[in-house]
Amino acid sequence: MTLDELNISESAIINEVGGKGALRQHFLDMGIIPGTCVKLIKFAPMGDPMELLIHGYKLTLRKHDAKKITITKVEGNNQKTGKSGTAPDYTDYGCNGKCSTCELNTEHNTNKKVTSKHKPHPGFGEGGKYHEKKHENPLPDDVTLTFALVGNQNCGKTTLFNQLTGHNQHVGNFPGVTVDRKDGVIKGHPNTLVTDLPGIYSMSPYSSEELVSRDFVLNEKPTGIINIVDATNIERNLYLTMQLLEMDTPLVLALNMMDELRENGGSIDINEMESLLGVPVVPISAAKNEGVDELISHAIHVAHFKELPQKQDFCDENDHGGAVHRCLHAVRHLICDHAKEAQIPLHFAASKVVEGDEQIISKLNLDDNELEMINHMVLQMEKERGLDKSAALAEMRFSYIQKVSKSSVKKPRESKERIRSEKADKILTGKYTAIPVFIAIMSLIFFLTFNVIGAFFQNLLESGIDKLISLLESELDSANVNVIIKSFVIDGVCSGLGSVISFLPTIITLFFFLSLLEDSGYMARVAFVMDKLLRKIGLSGRSIVSLLMGFGCTVPAVMSTRTIPSERDRKMTILLTPFMSCSAKLPIYAFFISMFFKGHGALIMTAIYFLGIIMAIIMSLILRKTIFKGKAVPFVMELPNYRMPSPKNVILLLWDKTKDFLQRAFSVILLATMIVWLLQSFDMKLNPVTDSKDSILSMCAGILVPIMKPIGLGDWRICTSLLTGFMAKESVVSIIKVLYGENIYGIPTVSVLSLLVFSLLYTPCVAAVASIRRELGRHWALAVVLWQCTIAWIVSFIVYNIFNLFM
Repeated sequence: MTLDELNISESAIINEVGGKGALRQHFLDMGIIPGTCVKLIKFAPMGDPMELLIHGYKLTLRKHDAKKITITKVEGNNQKTGKSGTAPDYTDYGCNGKCSTCELNTEHNTNKKVTSKHKPHPGFGEGGKYHEKKHENPLPDDVTLTFALVGNQNCGKTTLFNQLTGHNQHVGNFPGVTVDRKDGVIKGHPNTLVTDLPGIYSMSPYSSEELVSRDFVLNEKPTGIINIVDATNIERNLYLTMQLLEMDTPLVLALNMMDELRENGGSIDINEMESLLGVPVVPISAAKNEGVDELISHAIHVAHFKELPQKQDFCDENDHGGAVHRCLHAVRHLICDHAKEAQIPLHFAASKVVEGDEQIISKLNLDDNELEMINHMVLQMEKERGLDKSAALAEMRFSYIQKVSKSSVKKPRESKERIRSEKADKILTGKYTAIPVFIAIMSLIFFLTFNVIGAFFQNLLESGIDKLISLLESELDSANVNVIIKSFVIDGVCSGLGSVISFLPTIITLFFFLSLLEDSGYMARVAFVMDKLLRKIGLSGRSIVSLLMGFGCTVPAVMSTRTIPSERDRKMTILLTPFMSCSAKLPIYAFFISMFFKGHGALIMTAIYFLGIIMAIIMSLILRKTIFKGKAVPFVMELPNYRMPSPKNVILLLWDKTKDFLQRAFSVILLATMIVWLLQSFDMKLNPVTDSKDSILSMCAGILVPIMKPIGLGDWRICTSLLTGFMAKESVVSIIKVLYGENIYGIPTVSVLSLLVFSLLYTPCVAAVASIRRELGRHWALAVVLWQCTIAWIVSFIVYNIFNLFM
């Protein structure tokens, strides 16, 4: 049978993994290999994708991809799992020790209490007994030691990076939060530089952000690697470690979340693990800053004295006569001169050549005879081993990982985090509750943001700003300041800038709730729940995260698409993200709704947001039938346990957004406001004007008036404000305030509706366009500007003319 035929709570042993290319390699790297036990936890509310338990972690997979994996169902596997005193539920599948995973813990099939043969692991700040050797030629003291911080997605890299460097990078409980490299100096060690890299499951990159990590380690050649491993999910995390040990680079293994492992009854024999891996192993808790100083000491030592990993051959003794072992060693002998010339570590190059990695093979510059010999070696290995090359190498690594785990790890009982997550998921990802709960959560967030919390603090801030402006105006009057100067200060600077700053509470409130959703791990569930729905419009469930981030800011939303492995899906998601109304547009909506639609704010605001979503769906259907024909990328994603949001992380995120908003307010927006005031106060001969219709600004903006007239926006003042919105959306409000003054109520209500729609859909700000250019190139960025403006004009035309019939 195939994996898609498995029923909920049933377990099976994987026989064969079908498919080909990068996706199949990704499956193997995630631990889906022949001989492994897998358990079906649930299906998404719409019946697809499915949630699996494998190697101790939850993995999502679509039925279409599961159909390529053949299995043998294990009978009698519906018993309770994860009981106290037994091995955890991720090995207790009812397999009765028949698979390689469960052989590690055959005691769990008896009623006997499991006793640990291992010594208690060292406490935080205590390393093992790894012998540090001082080499004859250490690096000079003034050389900058560069470190790559490498690990799986969502294992705590960015948290550790912040502890090492004192930075305040955003962290989140969702795979792929870090999508670009970040650099920082280790505190107290000026001659160091540590780079936080995007999460990567193996050195066979499946998505663009994983390629960033591999290329950095391979090409930048750091003097040391800090490999962070989630100690609560060690088998899956050590797969990357196996490959990093082949890189001929000094390495320290940081066992993160050791506090959680210990609290749940687990332990690790650090000395035994060090002897099996040949590198220093340091237990830490990055979130609590425990063991980090010890980690720094080890990392600096191995880098300074160039201590390479002591063990690099992980071929298993039960390798069917050593087929993989012989193949790897033969390839190493054949390519050693090529690897040296290409400056690629020999052991790493050999495994990649056997695996068939085209990028590495091309760099080695092998001739046809050598490639033919390698092909014969690989074919012979596959014949003897009974597995294809990729599966054989993956199985070799996981076999050694299981050996390490069996010798050094006492596995914990089922964790509190997992129990809590399973209870929460019964509602949050339940068949009948998931989508209603999601809608309810998002509706509650918008209600609290725009009607309760955000609105309350916004009114307070507005009152304070108005009082300050009145006080300043009276001071200027008493000082007999020139009328033009007074107008510049009050109308050109204070009124425009104050109207934008007053919306800061609304933006902070929205980001506060979104950060809670991300930190808790709920965002990953949203992707799981919405995958099938998004697939109908040509996207993957992974796209939902970028689209949701678009409600906050388009720039990070565009960057987050790097976690999407398919170039087709990635481009589509980037093109659709501007339809999600970013927080910078909130001042526009809030300003006009409070002025023209009092008492209907929630209704109008909800309609605006839904219009953006509907337009994104329509555009995605058009794109999938024209430019981006084809199927959405497979949905393969790890589901993290729910965690309590970190107050520190939430505060840091809010501070970053506040700082970013205020920087724009006192730079771009302030400059735009001042320039607009000057242009609307003087004519072409720089004489003050009594009527702004005679101003320089009126003449320049008049070019757009004929174009905007059919959509009810044929006023040069509105055209001007929309132009400045390209620099920063918030400036639309400040410019409108400057140009209209007290005459704002003179704008027809139907024109206000058209303006709200146009503001929702027209070109994103210059920062967002720059991020699109960085991700897709100049032509795509220009296309987005033109495409968004065209769509905005068409939809505004329809809205204006329909409502004009009734208003």
